[in-house]
Amino acid sequence: MSRMPSLSSPFLLGFDQLERVLDRVAKAGDGYPPYNIERIAPGGGEPERLRITLAVAGFTRDQLDVTVEESQLTIRGRQQDDGETRNFIHRGIAARQFQRVFVLADGMEVIGADLKNGLLSIDLARPEPERIVRRIDIAAQD
Repeated sequence: MSRMPSLSSPFLLGFDQLERVLDRVAKAGDGYPPYNIERIAPGGGEPERLRITLAVAGFTRDQLDVTVEESQLTIRGRQQDDGETRNFIHRGIAARQFQRVFVLADGMEVIGADLKNGLLSIDLARPEPERIVRRIDIAAQD
């Protein structure tokens, strides 16, 4: 994977943390579990929303953990073998742990999560930011 160009331009002030975030995202997981991200158009006075859907077949609500810390959404799944001695001819469904991390932009809010038919859906809202124009007075140095 080729490295993205550095964000060290003199016109990009304060974006050094963004470069660290991009490095962290580039090193993210093995692709399990598979997921979709869809945009849900604003309507009825609600802001634009995003929905992340992960395929977590075989996991119960108690085995899944969704947390937000600072600007990072983390989804963890922990399954354990049931302890029964079974004689598998083929074992394609293994008890597997996972961690999937998404970095959220400033202002993104997690609305909620839902588990249905083996799909974990997490809804996010992106409120429209206020446009603030502030005039800066120039001090005179006489």
